Amino acid sequence: MEFDAVLIEPRLKEMTEKGFWHDRTPNDFFDQCLARTPDKLAVASIKVETGARTNLTYRELDRLARRAAVGLTRLGVVSGDVVTCQLPNGWEFVVTYLACTRVGAVFNPVMHIFRERELGFILAHGESKVFVVPARFRGFDHAAMAGELQAKMPNLEHTVVVDGEGENSFDALLLDPGFDDVEFTETRRGPNEVCELIYTSGTTGEPKGVMHTANTIHANLIPFAERLRLGESDVFLMASPMGHQTGFAYGLVLSIQTNASTILMDNWDKNIAARLIASDGVTFTMASTPFLMDLTAAVEETGADTSSLRVFLCSGTTIPGPVVDRAQKSLGASVISAWGMSENGAVTMIFPDDPPDRAVTTDGCPLPGVEIEIRDETGNPVGPDTEGDLFLRSCSNFGGYLKRPHLNDVDENGWFNTGDRAMLNAEGYIRVCGRSKDIIIRGAENIPVVEVEAILIKHPAIATVAVVGYPDERLGERACAFVTLTPGKAFSFEEMKTYLAEQKLAKQYWPERLEIREALPSTASGKIQKFVLRKMLTEEAGQ
Repeated sequence: MEFDAVLIEPRLKEMTEKGFWHDRTPNDFFDQCLARTPDKLAVASIKVETGARTNLTYRELDRLARRAAVGLTRLGVVSGDVVTCQLPNGWEFVVTYLACTRVGAVFNPVMHIFRERELGFILAHGESKVFVVPARFRGFDHAAMAGELQAKMPNLEHTVVVDGEGENSFDALLLDPGFDDVEFTETRRGPNEVCELIYTSGTTGEPKGVMHTANTIHANLIPFAERLRLGESDVFLMASPMGHQTGFAYGLVLSIQTNASTILMDNWDKNIAARLIASDGVTFTMASTPFLMDLTAAVEETGADTSSLRVFLCSGTTIPGPVVDRAQKSLGASVISAWGMSENGAVTMIFPDDPPDRAVTTDGCPLPGVEIEIRDETGNPVGPDTEGDLFLRSCSNFGGYLKRPHLNDVDENGWFNTGDRAMLNAEGYIRVCGRSKDIIIRGAENIPVVEVEAILIKHPAIATVAVVGYPDERLGERACAFVTLTPGKAFSFEEMKTYLAEQKLAKQYWPERLEIREALPSTASGKIQKFVLRKMLTEEAGQ
């Protein structure tokens, strides 16, 4: 497989000289963990449905990873081949990843909720040679689906099934104890070679294969850990799926980098999460706002002791002020806001010592090696507290989109157009205002979508909200609020108008339509797919 990571070479010299690219790979960090703390808990894998728990030390993880690496070579995997992994959070995911690093395979994590449509594209576009799946998960037959996909794809030579039976089972193909006696020489990727291929979550409707190297990944994770003071004494809890960059980078790769221990949950259960924090002394977790709200409620309901939890990092959506206040009081942890993308990781976040309101009013300030610029429609930088297009120049920026370099959107000076709208205050903290396509222009006036959403989400009847534009012949666009409701609550268009008036929101910003749904279309990471909602409204209008 040839990787056109054209954004690496132009900044190689500068990033290395400035010390942002450390030339250390995940293998180097794992070797260090193995040498220093071989018998320390590396991974605890929790199957929520059954309560089963598997603990693996770094030494045990090393043995299984070596065994699986031998298995991959027996399947014909060589350096540069793509291995796609659709496993839920668990030790098998970790072993598969580490095995890939030892044979030089490019690891392609995908979400467990993806089905034939998404996977068909990813497996073909990424030219995957091996596809690793669970036999069944959440009642779905992944093994059968993988078999059907393999029959259609000449490049996909093998499917490997965890908890499967027969010749293509994980145990038979990757964990044969006889592999321990096989002579094996590792083939490791260099720090500037592509080692991860992850597809964007699709808020725009067009998935793109993001290519990362060890240097671009750790250029983010090293300063990230330093800002949060994460190290070998920490215990991570990761319930965010490792098929997404949040779970993969910050639950797996970061844990190894810091020589920490990680507790993995294959499914989210707020009460189990609270108990694990108490029993295992969890100090750090990272997830979206609904997880924070759930965990807070669990602690309040059960009285679980979460005093060990120092940091709950929230990103992806605005964190309402009351949620932060309640969480910090009940959990005793610092709630950290952050912003990032699969293309560059979490590149802005607040400091643990910042005033709590910064988690509500900002998405943090840049990590070392990151420059931020807010530009107007003509491409010129704007002043403080002025909304514009968000550009960044970052040491952790990706190597490019696989087979689509024309979509990389990086200019000759290295500035990447994020596609987001944001403001930068005088202290250097940003506030992301939404995607550029989220702008609604009603009668030549921009509607502040994020502000309207932030007000609506505070209503006790509303669980989630997304405000999108729909075409209007006279005004160009009007605004529609899509909401899901809190169980047992009701909400009407008239109630919305009354509430927005009470909140003193200018009337011209009020949505002119309300749609109540049981659920809103979202990506695997929980981001609402506004393009789907916009398409729905446009089709209804007959345009």
